[in-house]
Amino acid sequence: MFTLLMSVIRGTRSLLTIAGSGLILLSSNTANGQDIERAPIQYSVSTPKNEISRLNDALGRGEIKLQYEPEHGYLRSVLKALQIPESTQVLVFSRTSLQRDRIAPQTPRAIYFGDEVLVGYCQDGRVMELSAADEVVGTAFYTLDQSSEGPPRITRQTEACLLCHGSSANLGFPGHLVRSLFVDGRGEPIFSAGSYRTDQTSPLEERWGGWYVTGKSGKQAHMGNRVCANGRRPTKVDRNDLNVLDLSDRFDVRRYLTPHSDLVALMVLEHETGMLNRIARASLETRMALYEERELNKALGVSRDEPSPSSRSRIRHAAGSVVEYMLFREEAKLTEPVRGSSRFAAEFTARGKKDSRGRSLREFDLKTRLFRYPCSYLINSRAFAAMPAELRSQVFQRLREILNGNDSELRDMGLPAETRAAIREIVRDTQTGLPSDW
Repeated sequence: MFTLLMSVIRGTRSLLTIAGSGLILLSSNTANGQDIERAPIQYSVSTPKNEISRLNDALGRGEIKLQYEPEHGYLRSVLKALQIPESTQVLVFSRTSLQRDRIAPQTPRAIYFGDEVLVGYCQDGRVMELSAADEVVGTAFYTLDQSSEGPPRITRQTEACLLCHGSSANLGFPGHLVRSLFVDGRGEPIFSAGSYRTDQTSPLEERWGGWYVTGKSGKQAHMGNRVCANGRRPTKVDRNDLNVLDLSDRFDVRRYLTPHSDLVALMVLEHETGMLNRIARASLETRMALYEERELNKALGVSRDEPSPSSRSRIRHAAGSVVEYMLFREEAKLTEPVRGSSRFAAEFTARGKKDSRGRSLREFDLKTRLFRYPCSYLINSRAFAAMPAELRSQVFQRLREILNGNDSELRDMGLPAETRAAIREIVRDTQTGLPSDW
């Protein structure tokens, strides 16, 4: 009797991710029975294909050279090579990361991000931490030695993690995790006080615990900039931790590339990590479904490409998760305008692909929601383009149905007709390889 089941890994292979208040290491022991070490994924032995692996190859060929600086090591050079703006800097002071001994409210950790790559930097850190959306393994994780001795070395991380755990929050797949916690004066999380998983659906009052936040949120409270006295959860909000524009009285901002931990950058990071996670999960789920379909067909003696209702249902479900998050379903609403403290918003918007009317998916709203046109800018990313063809087809089909007003769950999406029309026009003008029915 033919049986093909995905079993739980018993080993402790590790993955680097954003979690708590920074990048940490995850185990590929999975909570949902997804065995990413077996075919077709084979996470640890597969050769990744992403922005960091391409940088590493270019370094090996001598096409790119990284410059070391005494203050920040290879940080500036890496950001330049990966085309990550310094304005994306956000700062986190909870000790929930790979180099926790380097992190505290006086020495926060800096995170920088592009569309598909994230970089973590600690003052006087032994390594820089990097993660990337990957075409082969979904999400790949690396460290770069912060040493001036010898050529720079980028090392993929799959083993020997400092902190290992199964990622139930990511449904058993490697990915990023953004959390908000109550933190004491040393940067230690107060787990007994509770914590929050943060994404675009999280209300502001539950965001940014353990993070520094610069910018204006008006009367809207959040957990940023807060250090809990006596290791206890505070009973009320300290207004001095809100609408902060200058962090120099809290730590030495001169030791960072910028003095900001921009509120808008934090909101974009939360959207981006959630979107990349869904793209990665859906892509791996699709590859698993198609692999199992082929193996079952082989065992049953039918055509290798005979579609299976169960596998196609899995792919449609995975596509639905991507589309719903892409269109900001259940996004937390702003009750008044917010703004950042740096040039992040202007630089981010300037990188947008514009349609024939000059509109872009990178335009901000910041009055009632994050973006003016609520459809993820990552639809134009390499990660999105690299999704399996079967998944990409389902994503575009579901997206077209919603934007044309033909989806049964349209009311739940909260998208007025004029907004759907604008998104549809922007996607048509800026997206390559659209199906003919668009």
